[in-house]
Amino acid sequence: MRLGGNLISLWMRHLPVKKCHPTKLISGLLCVCLCAMVYLGYKASYPYAGTGVIQTRTEPPVPSIRCHVNKTYVPRGRAKSPRMGVPRSAVDHKTDDRLRIDNQILVLVETQYSQLGQDIVAVLEANKMKFKMEAASKTLPYLTYMDKGRYGVIIFENLEAYVNMDMWNRQLLDKYCREYKVGMIIFSKSREDSLLSAKVQGFPLYINSQLQLRDFEMNPYSQVLRVTRAGEVWSGTLPGDDWTVFIANHSTYESVAVARLNGHQGNDPDHDPDGDHGPKSKDYYMNSATQTTVIHDMGKFDGVKRILFGNGFKFWLNRLLFLDSISFLSHGKVSIPLERYILVDVDDIFVGKPGIRMKAHDVNAMVSAQRSWRQYVDNFHFNLGFSGRYFHHGHPDEDEGDTQLLDKKDEFWWFPHVWRHTQPHKVDNTTRLQHDMEKNYDFAKKNGIAVNGQYAVAPHHSGVYPVHDPLFEAWKSVWKVKVTSTEEYPHLKPPRKRRGFVYRGIKVLPRQTCGLFTHTLFIDRYPGGRARLEANIRGGALFQSILYNPINIFMTHMPNFANDRLALYTFESVFKFVQCWTNLEMKSVPPIQLSDLYFNMYPEEKNPIWQVCRVGLHSDIIHFNIQTARQVYNLIV
Repeated sequence: MRLGGNLISLWMRHLPVKKCHPTKLISGLLCVCLCAMVYLGYKASYPYAGTGVIQTRTEPPVPSIRCHVNKTYVPRGRAKSPRMGVPRSAVDHKTDDRLRIDNQILVLVETQYSQLGQDIVAVLEANKMKFKMEAASKTLPYLTYMDKGRYGVIIFENLEAYVNMDMWNRQLLDKYCREYKVGMIIFSKSREDSLLSAKVQGFPLYINSQLQLRDFEMNPYSQVLRVTRAGEVWSGTLPGDDWTVFIANHSTYESVAVARLNGHQGNDPDHDPDGDHGPKSKDYYMNSATQTTVIHDMGKFDGVKRILFGNGFKFWLNRLLFLDSISFLSHGKVSIPLERYILVDVDDIFVGKPGIRMKAHDVNAMVSAQRSWRQYVDNFHFNLGFSGRYFHHGHPDEDEGDTQLLDKKDEFWWFPHVWRHTQPHKVDNTTRLQHDMEKNYDFAKKNGIAVNGQYAVAPHHSGVYPVHDPLFEAWKSVWKVKVTSTEEYPHLKPPRKRRGFVYRGIKVLPRQTCGLFTHTLFIDRYPGGRARLEANIRGGALFQSILYNPINIFMTHMPNFANDRLALYTFESVFKFVQCWTNLEMKSVPPIQLSDLYFNMYPEEKNPIWQVCRVGLHSDIIHFNIQTARQVYNLIV
């Protein structure tokens, strides 16, 4: 070790050292600065650079979702849907009974940390339903106030917790339900041991548990269905091998949904193994060949109405049936509306790296899709956001696409970003922002783009929340903006907690993502694979966004309409899926009308919630120094 150290020291002493002349040093630094300026200029001109290796396009994917609507049986006494002619439940669960209940829900869980309990709460929060969560093992909360019931629906996370309640609480709860005409929703949780024809204590009902099922369908005769549309069969294996099914031994019970044992088709002549659905008798939904996964206790046995679920929300259709059950058991007092307002924003229609931008045939496909989608979404229009600085900044065939967009400009709705796609929170001068917006305004005027929606969106939602006053001032001065949208208020995640607010006379609406971003260009390179995108559409996050939110403003970007045209594929698929499985009626209106509708529904959201600089994405789009914000936050706390 010593000898090695001496050799290294000797070598370093004899190592020739070449002095660097100051002129050469300065020249080198200038070269480095010049290269950095070229790189930063390129990134500023093309904000979406770095999306990956450009791929040669093949034929764009085609949606494969089909409804079996022409072969669906319409039960006697049920009206057909105004669209598609499929069976439809009564769209209004309201009754003539004089009800003395509030529109609040009581959720009784094993613990506040149990997974199913959290899932129940998440669905209620997403639909902005009032609820109170309590541990089922504790003393019941006060159920009445003077002569009025506090709760319109009681939810039990676990069937065992209900049947094993102490006698006093059980009698008190059942008496409350009978007197105030309140129903219960009860879930049968999975357990380690398997049950076979096990009797539910105190009821003429039996259960089998720990089952794997397939081929799920709704009973079109059930009065519970409202949002959920009967007539389709979800073919294939259901998620999980812990399903519970119910076997009834009393006329008080009626199936709401049924399935089949996995690997067993049975000999029932009404069963369609290929999913081609013909008329089915009422007995089909209660016979031994089908397994009842959701059952309705009509109250004939003990005077209390209940709906029991054989599994949680791992299977997406249980979410719809859960919302319908709440509506039915509350006599329509706790219901979601059937109208859905859809606005698809296409941000940065001229902004994109050469090679991934729209061409003329992409624009034509967009126009064709827009016209076709009006059979699903009344008055549908794409809403195009533009930064005029990047017009004709692609390859020659992409510049033709920009020209084609202007040729077809009257087909679309339009809204402004800013001229250079600048993040407003980085500009502390109102005059500079106004100048930037005026250049965009002149571009629109020169090219005949009608921007009269009084709606604008800031790049990266910068300056909207946390608010940047110069942005709001410039918007009102140049564009007379009255409406904007953001995904950042009060937080990006979870999406179910996004809200709106009003600031300086501008209404801020919540914005939703759709699973497509600037880097999602090709279906075979979709993050997580094509199966993940399909799951997002078929009952996943995108479908649930439409289900839970009466008003949806979806964010997309120009590259999603080029390349594999994933936006066209995704939205056509989800619109068809919504139409197949729900009674929701989708429509589009301009942003001003959307804002009026939203704050009529949720007037309590008008006043903003001020939170001092949450760390995360908020720190990237806030004007003042994040360290100062943390110090202020700590001081206040």
